[in-house]
Amino acid sequence: MAIKDLPIDECLLTGNAACPGCPATLGLRLVFKALGKNTIMVVPACCTAVIESLYPHTSFDIPVMNIAFEAAAAGASGVEAALRKLGKKDTTVLAWAGDGGTYDIGIQALSGAIERGTNFIYICYNNQIYSNTGIQRSGATPYGAWTTTTVGGKTEFRKDMGEIIIAHHLPYAAQTCISYPEDLYGKVKKAKDIKGPKYIEILAPCPPGWRFSMDRTIDMGILAVETGAWALYEYENGNMTFNGKSKLILENKIDRKPVEEWIRQQGRFSHLFKPEKDTTKITAIQKNIDQTWERYRKQYL
Repeated sequence: MAIKDLPIDECLLTGNAACPGCPATLGLRLVFKALGKNTIMVVPACCTAVIESLYPHTSFDIPVMNIAFEAAAAGASGVEAALRKLGKKDTTVLAWAGDGGTYDIGIQALSGAIERGTNFIYICYNNQIYSNTGIQRSGATPYGAWTTTTVGGKTEFRKDMGEIIIAHHLPYAAQTCISYPEDLYGKVKKAKDIKGPKYIEILAPCPPGWRFSMDRTIDMGILAVETGAWALYEYENGNMTFNGKSKLILENKIDRKPVEEWIRQQGRFSHLFKPEKDTTKITAIQKNIDQTWERYRKQYL
């Protein structure tokens, strides 16, 4: 669907407390358009719990339940069970959590909800850090990135949450990015009409956390895809399909840009370039991406 044809209804209202250039609000606006007002949202501790605005006001025009950091999927399971008991089959249950509440603190509840076959959509907006609590490292933080708890750069590569989720053999899973609104909207719209557990992960470049200018949020997402640091794909009933430029990269129809073009523009990687260029770590980041795409080609071509 073209952007001009998206629904005009807005469930993300003015007065929210997001930072300028916030990717979560960009993603939420599209998600709400795809799901509509007949949606109940469950939000754990994360930036979105603040973006909602302060009690007694709200900037979301749908029912929202705020819950503990680790319990987004568990809370959504309870909401879904209650709706089922009431015979309300047309209401969408949405769990919306950051990478900290998904990759780390909430992974056990998420795994359990998928195992039980809960009919809900779980969306992780991945800004690769615990942004709301002070920019600490998470399991999604890339190797070499500065955070307040990895001041010399993270020494581990991020876990691949998408592959962990796919190993549960759920009906639908996808990766997308706020820089590709048609792709994001289409995947959420598709998930809405699929029964059972659905997982969507949205790359959400964070200006204060990644240390780039607030007017460059979209650029950072595009570069993540063009360098192969992030892939656009969807997994449906056992079949994996890559989308957009990620499909062209997979099929060797276009070349990936060097990852240095992406990390050089983020202050969280500035220590890799000054006082002198750390070629060892930059090469390690590039090699990890190369190996990821080699694995994709072996598995999915």
